[in-house]
Amino acid sequence: MKVGLLYSRIRRDEKLLLGELRERGHEVAKIDVRKEQFNISEPPAAFDDIDVVLDRCLATSRSLYATQFLDAYDVPVVNAAETAEVCADKVKNSLALEQAGVPTPNTEVAFTTDAAMETIEEFGYPCVLKPVVGSWGRLMAKIDSPSAAEAILEHKATLGHYQHKVFYVQEFVEKPGRDIRVVAVDGDPVAAMTRSSDHWLTNAAKGAEAEAFELDDRARELVQQASDAVGGGLLGVDLMETGEDYTVHEVNHTVEFKALNDAVETDVPAAVVDWLEAKVEADETVAEATTA
Repeated sequence: MKVGLLYSRIRRDEKLLLGELRERGHEVAKIDVRKEQFNISEPPAAFDDIDVVLDRCLATSRSLYATQFLDAYDVPVVNAAETAEVCADKVKNSLALEQAGVPTPNTEVAFTTDAAMETIEEFGYPCVLKPVVGSWGRLMAKIDSPSAAEAILEHKATLGHYQHKVFYVQEFVEKPGRDIRVVAVDGDPVAAMTRSSDHWLTNAAKGAEAEAFELDDRARELVQQASDAVGGGLLGVDLMETGEDYTVHEVNHTVEFKALNDAVETDVPAAVVDWLEAKVEADETVAEATTA
């Protein structure tokens, strides 16, 4: 198959995927999204004869718009624009999980500092304030007191972008010093790891220690439900342990997996390419049946 890798920077994650694809003899077209122009009717020549595009854009805005264009061109893309749109926005992410019956932290959104302060007081301290768009744990704040809340809300209110004036407040979940990252393909877990840290943020990007984690049946069930809730695809599902159960706090659509690949015995890029091959073959079978 011919795979288009849509990127803005080739990180170790992309190198792992590229190596696996080339080792299997697949043709790969590296497409730098920064150099492309997307016409509303005519697709760029870079996407000619491509069987599937892997969206690995770093910037959320580029990912969202590029995948919309690819969908309009009828170019298969992983992940689809609908999935990217839900996962890239924490409000849409939380709503999708809640509406699907997936346990997720209690969340409230306000649009003024006064209303946000009321929400924070109702939640009690500590609680968490997050940007509606963002990754790697950036611009997230654990709020421990009214004075901290007032300072953070005032700071956000003075920032220029309208998204900073959407105050996404979430309950603070007491987790056992770690959370769980699962990479899944259409809800089927590839591998999982815990991310442990003394800091309340346990992102690998923040230096958390990664260790392999064996999913139980309940965790697998929630991963499948969370994947279905956002539209499926190649996803990172983040869970936290809450006593006898779990809560799903986020689903990521351009998931990084290098830390996971180092922590587990499973060959993560090989499993991803296995799934990609099966997906392209299934799509071709459907297309042949439709035209027969």
